[in-house]
Amino acid sequence: MRTESDSFGPIEVPDAARWGAQTARSLKFFAIGEQRMPTLVVRALAWIKWAGATVNGELGLLPSDTAAAINAAALRVALGEFDGEFPLSVFQTGSGTQSNMNVNEVIASLASEALGQKVHPNDAVNLGQSSNDVFPSAMHIAVVLASKATLVPALAELISAMQAKAQSFASIIKIGRTHLQDATPITLGQEFSGYGAQLEFCQRHLIHALVDVHALALGGTAVGTGLNTHPQFAERVILRLSEKLGSPFVQSDNLFAAMAGHEALVSFHSSLKLLAIALTKIAGDIRLMGSGPRAGLAELALPENEPGSSIMPGKVNPTQIEALTMVCAQVFGHDAAICFAASQGQFELNVYKPLIVLDVLDSVRLLSDAMHSFTQHCLQGITANEPRIAELLGRSLMLVTALAPHIGYARAAKIAKHAHQNQLSLRGAALDLAEVTAEQFDAWVVPSQMLGAA
Repeated sequence: MRTESDSFGPIEVPDAARWGAQTARSLKFFAIGEQRMPTLVVRALAWIKWAGATVNGELGLLPSDTAAAINAAALRVALGEFDGEFPLSVFQTGSGTQSNMNVNEVIASLASEALGQKVHPNDAVNLGQSSNDVFPSAMHIAVVLASKATLVPALAELISAMQAKAQSFASIIKIGRTHLQDATPITLGQEFSGYGAQLEFCQRHLIHALVDVHALALGGTAVGTGLNTHPQFAERVILRLSEKLGSPFVQSDNLFAAMAGHEALVSFHSSLKLLAIALTKIAGDIRLMGSGPRAGLAELALPENEPGSSIMPGKVNPTQIEALTMVCAQVFGHDAAICFAASQGQFELNVYKPLIVLDVLDSVRLLSDAMHSFTQHCLQGITANEPRIAELLGRSLMLVTALAPHIGYARAAKIAKHAHQNQLSLRGAALDLAEVTAEQFDAWVVPSQMLGAA
């Protein structure tokens, strides 16, 4: 062990650790749970330090050699070379100060080693910054980068696969269902086109909500006034981040709001909740249509990927759907936590920041992985059980709807009830009651003519 000091005095630090006193204090006082500050947030903090060092050097606020050493060290951290040096619990100070200092200390240690002289984590690495503006900026950067890298492509992949299924199922006529009861016919392609449209709706809202997450709180420092930072610092740092990371980051229009509230992330996560709602509905429909194989609807055959039971030989379950819907349930829970956390800002600072970013990033990761898995291991391999679909269509009483324009609602309902009560086919019941002739029934009850223009 070695001794490090901060404004509270000396504290012991493991010899091998590149972090210092403030990280050690956090480990001591916040030994809470197993969730660590997300690596994506740590790397986003390092990207800010990378850009900040260069800008402070250009502005003459840091010696050029110190700026260069911090810049090089921060780049190594941002690229993931030292991920193991960031052990702090996410359940720490609500401003994320201790993780900001963890990053400052590691970068200062690396820069000091390279430079051959002491680089201070606060005075040099954190120059022109406060945890209160840097941490929320890192939150936004992490969410933007994760979403563009995984979430947006996974959703696009799912939509494309759903549209392909809609086209391949376009000619398969099946019975529609409302209230979980038989309804008038629809094509399987029309059904899947509805799923695709639901997902496209979610996609539009997600992309729109992500725009506001590009706004950063940098430049606000402690309370939004920009105390102790150069007036050009934030603008120049954000420009460098945008160029380096390939995303159009901007400074928030109001730094007080950017630090005191997190409406942008609440709105973005609401779009994830919306997606989870649609995915749950779609997955549930596919699960029901694939139920069986002998005693269910069995309209769809789902891919068989692994044994489904430890006691029932040959059983196969809709496991991709189960995984996807469990992820959606987790997203619903995250949304509740995020909404509460975001409502708890007092005056100039929200102090639930680590929890908010933890849950947003977890939702992004889970939805990305689950959608990709569902697309690859379930959706793309789904086939239609056309004999079963035709059987259920032929047995449906709701085909009687085609008779209503010709004989009226009441007489048509009489036929349907007679068929159901006496276990007759619809055609048999119509003829039994002499409501129509065989020729009329065959001419009027044609499922392919009951599909509308859609």
